[in-house]
Amino acid sequence: MMKRYLVRRAGQAVVVLILIACVNFLILKLAPGDLVDVLAGESGGSDPHYLHLLREQYGLDRPLYVQLFQYLSNLVQLDLGYSFRFNMPVRDLILMRLPATLLLMFSSLAIALLGGITFGVAAARAPRSLRDSLISTTALLAYSTPLFWAGLMLIILFSVKFGVLPSGGMATVDGPKDIVSIIVDVSRHLVLPSITLALFYMATYTRLMRASMLDIYNMDFVRTAKAKGLTPHQVAYRHVVPNSILPLISLFGVQLGSVLGGSVVVEVVFGWPGLGSLAFDALFQRDVNLLMGILFLSSVMVILVNLAIDLLYSWLDPRIEVGA
Repeated sequence: MMKRYLVRRAGQAVVVLILIACVNFLILKLAPGDLVDVLAGESGGSDPHYLHLLREQYGLDRPLYVQLFQYLSNLVQLDLGYSFRFNMPVRDLILMRLPATLLLMFSSLAIALLGGITFGVAAARAPRSLRDSLISTTALLAYSTPLFWAGLMLIILFSVKFGVLPSGGMATVDGPKDIVSIIVDVSRHLVLPSITLALFYMATYTRLMRASMLDIYNMDFVRTAKAKGLTPHQVAYRHVVPNSILPLISLFGVQLGSVLGGSVVVEVVFGWPGLGSLAFDALFQRDVNLLMGILFLSSVMVILVNLAIDLLYSWLDPRIEVGA
């Protein structure tokens, strides 16, 4: 049954990826301007004949359906095209920047998930108390704070005023060479961007964890546990918390796409050399091949993580059959 489920999900993933590739291609191609227009603007204008030769060289003069078919054919061969701005294959360029984005994304999600569970449990175990009010108010403020503003404030506080953390980049230029010092250096650069990106999602998980726990506290099996003489601590951590985490796991997979979107803002603010800042540069430079490659890879990551979340959800809750 598991094999049949995986085959069905793989087929669905292929269809979804083809549709996503087509939509990304059409949206970017129908947008005004292209690479040749940018090159002409940078050079202060060029001869129309020369611009025509450039479009012919880059294949931009072909009909749209021909370009789309060629793009899909290249995707089948895992060829994401060539970045004319960076003068290298898109696949190689993405692979160079992907580790930085994955490091930022999963560290921020880990902070958000652990912090959300911790604060959500603390608030739910003392509803309508001062602790609950403080946590709920702080979560609401974090939820409504723009990422770029939070990042700038953290830079001003911890980099400019106290000088304890670096304000940007992923590593110190001409920094340490041994592996332990490199890990420490990268970790120091990671603190501020990961916390900035985690704030919004931590607030979401805190509110969801609190609401889920308060709902489960009213269920029959919790009343039975209390009737057996279990302490409030045992009731909370043996019965309520494990069942309350399940909605967070589902939301974790759904929010992966928005985390990738939020990483664009955070990477630009902190100069983090990941896919977000690369997509930002590609957008303004009209590097369509690079931008489509980043969007396609992001779609693949979201689909794979959601599949993993489905499998994890069924493992955490045996009542759910993934093959159903």
